[in-house]
Amino acid sequence: MPLSDVQIRNLKPRPKTYRQSDGGNLCIEVKPNGSKLWKLFYRVEGKMKTLSLGAYPDVSLARARERRLEAKTLLADGIDPMAKAKAQKEEQRALTEHTFAAIAAEMLAKGAKEGLAETTLSKKQWLIKTANADLGTKPITAITASDVLVPLRKVEALGNYESARRLRAVISQVFRYAIATARADTDATFGLRGALITPTVTHRAAITTAKAFSGLVRAVWAYEGSLESQAALKLLVLLYPRPGELRLATWAEFDLDAATWTVPAARTKMRREHIKPLAPLAVKILRDLKRHTGNYELAFPSQLSPGKPISENTLNGALRRMGFTKEQHTSHGFRASASSLLNESGKWSADAIEAELAHIGADQVRKTYHRARYWDERVRMADWWAEQIGRAADENRT
Repeated sequence: MPLSDVQIRNLKPRPKTYRQSDGGNLCIEVKPNGSKLWKLFYRVEGKMKTLSLGAYPDVSLARARERRLEAKTLLADGIDPMAKAKAQKEEQRALTEHTFAAIAAEMLAKGAKEGLAETTLSKKQWLIKTANADLGTKPITAITASDVLVPLRKVEALGNYESARRLRAVISQVFRYAIATARADTDATFGLRGALITPTVTHRAAITTAKAFSGLVRAVWAYEGSLESQAALKLLVLLYPRPGELRLATWAEFDLDAATWTVPAARTKMRREHIKPLAPLAVKILRDLKRHTGNYELAFPSQLSPGKPISENTLNGALRRMGFTKEQHTSHGFRASASSLLNESGKWSADAIEAELAHIGADQVRKTYHRARYWDERVRMADWWAEQIGRAADENRT
């Protein structure tokens, strides 16, 4: 017999859970604590199932009957009401949990665990922060190409065409990670290929003629900045590493007795450990610096915050103060300077120079043997290069 609201309100709790039927397999379940829950019983493929329709009085008698009718309509169409309710719940959870910002943060955390270089992570974090301003709270599956275009156009409007291109690439990485983890089906950035302004390719400025480079060396050796900056600039000249590899170096990486510097794989562009020979002049500079910063983990700590390294802006700023514009030379340009002048000398094999620069060889055999096969030549080359630098620096004092 159908229930009434009065009957339901008057149902009292008992020591054990009991049920009162409203007919049509719908009943209300009364718990010992007094709570009252709507239950619908139905059969699918011979199996009895129970569908919870909510608590009374939040779900009224009339609404419970409506839900019973909705469930029976689904059953008539061959749809399991419980499976549909679960799918709807999962869809709603995805709308609140699987946002662009949440998935991007998860992707960054994965990159950190996998040993992604700190500088690379920092750049990605900055780009994702830019994207989050417009996309962060949106469910990943609800983001369209038009949505993605909003932050990209904002960056383009500032004239930062290369940054816009990188932002699109990072947003695409977030979508591909979401696809790989079964939280998205498509990459919304795919349709934006060709939509952005193509940036003009500019190579990092570098002085590559012997005479001009000698002038640069003299300027570096005469520079009167902080001891950390002086040492870093001199070592960029002598060792020509990537600036980030040097700035983030720790004292544990240097074996001054063996005259080697081991750059860990996590900080190299090619993600493989790179060992560099140190000429006597480089060892001397490092020993002098160690008396000043040896109590810190970092070899080149910031004066304002010793737990952090000096910045690339510090090194480029020093070059600007020496009179070299950004169109003439940058801290990264020392690599091109050394590569050009070492190759022009005709004294060293191209493979040894590439190995010293930590470049990937033209084929797997060359890459495999770079470090071992050319080590002796690289040691001699480091000594010769340091002698040339020493001579150019001494011209200041003659």
